[in-house]
Amino acid sequence: MSAPRLLIIQPDPSDPPGPLGDWLTGAGAELDVRLPPGDQLPESLDGYQGLVVLGGGMDADDDTNYPWLPAVRRLLATAAGTRLPTLAICLGAQMLADATGGRVVLGDRGPEAGGALVSKKDIAWTDPLFADLPLMQDVLQFHRDAVDRLPPGAELLASAPKYPNQAFRLNGCIYGIQFHIETTPEVVLEWARDSPELAEFARAGAFETETLTRLHEDLEHTWQPFAERFVRLVEGKLQAAVDPGRSLPLA
Repeated sequence: MSAPRLLIIQPDPSDPPGPLGDWLTGAGAELDVRLPPGDQLPESLDGYQGLVVLGGGMDADDDTNYPWLPAVRRLLATAAGTRLPTLAICLGAQMLADATGGRVVLGDRGPEAGGALVSKKDIAWTDPLFADLPLMQDVLQFHRDAVDRLPPGAELLASAPKYPNQAFRLNGCIYGIQFHIETTPEVVLEWARDSPELAEFARAGAFETETLTRLHEDLEHTWQPFAERFVRLVEGKLQAAVDPGRSLPLA
């Protein structure tokens, strides 16, 4: 059997696939990484078995400055409509929400930055990707915008006090996560230097090298198996969640 092929859309040079890319390839996936506008985005998702959209510093609908964003949203909408397994991270999750009927706003409680915890919701305990995660998961936050209304039919998988919509599932196999799991300490330090107005919202010492090293060890422990399960989902070796809208036989 050939390796499952994943389209990886990297909206921003500052947020590469990083360890997540290594975990996906280590699980047997083949990655086609596109960094627009230098790399042209495909017109369709034909030939791909999964989609991953990473984060970035732009707004999810800043089409004037980033005229290729509508193409990313169209691909996300297509993936959701055809149930192509998808993982959308931070900006990616915001674009997924925007593309499927949710709403993204400037967070009215200020940015989230630095290491943090999110908590599983009840439905996550039976989700194919989230079920084996601990109740509280280590994540890396670095965003000012937030998903304040989930798309119709979306199910909330993880939450946090400041912004509740931290992870959601749509159509059984389309996942959006507001936080980051793909970073390295070096990447986060660069973000903090380039965006001090966000970094100042982190706890004291959040961007010290020792703190970030420990955090990323915890991220690997928690999220590498998650990435491996995503590849199994893409391969069809892991059954997608039951879509509540299709949980009963059609008449």
